[in-house]
Amino acid sequence: MQAPSTSGGRQKKGTAPRSPRAQTPGQKKKRRFKPGAVALREIRHFQKSVGFLIPGAPFIRLVREISYALAPSIGRWTPEALMAIQEAAEDFLVQLMEDAMLCAIHAKRVTLMKKDFELARRLGGKGQLW
Repeated sequence: MQAPSTSGGRQKKGTAPRSPRAQTPGQKKKRRFKPGAVALREIRHFQKSVGFLIPGAPFIRLVREISYALAPSIGRWTPEALMAIQEAAEDFLVQLMEDAMLCAIHAKRVTLMKKDFELARRLGGKGQLW
């Protein structure tokens, strides 16, 4: 004769069967996505977008602050000039990040590190002082 199995469809003594959590009638359970799914969705969203990635007002303030520090005589900017500077700055940053990501992938990593940006700048000849 065999001893009875402890897991043969019976529940343990002293434990109550689990019941689903009681939710209030008007409350819906919050959707939980797998780790990384939201990040990939955001990447696809920003790849499809054609607008600026950097907010305009803080960027314009920064341009005015830097231009005043370098050349105080330049006090006025046309909106087209500011848009052109923002377009060039965003293009430069996106290209630098793409190159840095390729460096990280080449090193068999998925995390960007400071050394990836430094290598991308050196290889691309970007970001060097004039």
